[in-house]
Amino acid sequence: MNIGLFFISTFKIDKEGAWKLSFLTYGLEHYGYGVLFIALLLEMLALPLPGEVLMSYAGLLVFQGKLSWILSIVTAGAGAAVGMTISYWIGYRLGTPFFEKYGTRIHMGPDKLSKVSFWFQKYGNKVLIIAYFIPGVRHITGYFSGITRIPYRKYAIFAYIGAFFWVSVFISLGKVLGPKWEQYHHTINRYLIIGGIIAAVIFVVIYIYRKNKQYIVDRLINSLSIGVRRFQSMGKVRFFVLSVFVIFVVFISIMIGLIQDFLAKEFTPFDEVTSYIIHQLFDTSWTASMNRFALLGSYFVYVPLIILTSVWIIFKGKDRILELSVFAFVIIGGEILDEGLRMLFHRTGPEPVGFQFPYTFPSEQTLISLTVCGFSAFLWVRHYGNAKIRIIATLFVIILCLLVGISRIFFNVQYPSDVVAGYVFGGAWVSLNVILLEILRVMRNKEFIALSRR
Repeated sequence: MNIGLFFISTFKIDKEGAWKLSFLTYGLEHYGYGVLFIALLLEMLALPLPGEVLMSYAGLLVFQGKLSWILSIVTAGAGAAVGMTISYWIGYRLGTPFFEKYGTRIHMGPDKLSKVSFWFQKYGNKVLIIAYFIPGVRHITGYFSGITRIPYRKYAIFAYIGAFFWVSVFISLGKVLGPKWEQYHHTINRYLIIGGIIAAVIFVVIYIYRKNKQYIVDRLINSLSIGVRRFQSMGKVRFFVLSVFVIFVVFISIMIGLIQDFLAKEFTPFDEVTSYIIHQLFDTSWTASMNRFALLGSYFVYVPLIILTSVWIIFKGKDRILELSVFAFVIIGGEILDEGLRMLFHRTGPEPVGFQFPYTFPSEQTLISLTVCGFSAFLWVRHYGNAKIRIIATLFVIILCLLVGISRIFFNVQYPSDVVAGYVFGGAWVSLNVILLEILRVMRNKEFIALSRR
């Protein structure tokens, strides 16, 4: 059987209408890179092939030594890139009339065409990288890039980068999963799809905000005018507080979802998959480094950082007493919040330890790390940090908290869901207190101005 006949055979559908994945995996094992290239090319032309599953299975073959990791990524990426190029030129040459007439045959009827065309004309190539992770969307981006006449060079840059990034993620994922591929790949694929959708939504929101910033600000302030009358003299701070409030609402929404999943005991698949991946990525040779990462979530880091931040406030702060008071409240309140939550949820970690308070949901280390480091970073850059310093401070906090969380999972002290819950509860606590500090700062300044006028 040659590769051409093999692909003809894959277009047999069973009585439930599902593609016979066994044909593809069989072909991948026997024809390797050729099947990988052609399958990804055909999927980019909107044929319903299971691209993610095929790529992660290729990663399994890489783990088994049957395929090369680099060559698999290059081949799959080239196939996806060629498919995206062909779909672009088909869309470019045939244009809108053809798809309005025949689009239903490839799942792009007039209704879907009009909706997607409007959306694609607004956001175009900017979502190409993210779109690969969203089934149904990646299949039509090439066509609509051509239909909407996006310049080919601009299209190619985003399309090809997205193609190689997409295939690298899934092939590497299969390589990491190894013998657990069959058990976990469906679960991880679902998480990646959800992540892609969330990333796309975030991108669109940011894009819309940047294009309509003043209009959104004016409407938001007007709609909240009754509840935020105290903010009318806050100037730029007013919008900053409202922005942080939106972040706080997001954390609260995620927190509610986490609590619901905890009560429904739905964390098991996530915990199993994430723990397995962490231990595959970081073997025992990482033990010394993980011990150092674990120290980042201890008082060896917290105490010096608290002292340095307090000194910074004393010498540089505009409202020293207020900032020191709120800073102390954040730290003490964070500790109380952490202890109270762990007592409330009463969840023991994967390997119970021998001290008096073994409960791990949410993670004490990630919650306190985000609380202390996050609020400290905010105080450091609130008045004196330029844009670059703020970005560096944000990345510092993210990386530090991420390393702390990974170390907890690596040592089997906490579940991944414990770690994530620590981030979420800590983020909600920090954002709430940022809002509190700014409101108290404005109220204090207004009272001072009122007293000075008497």
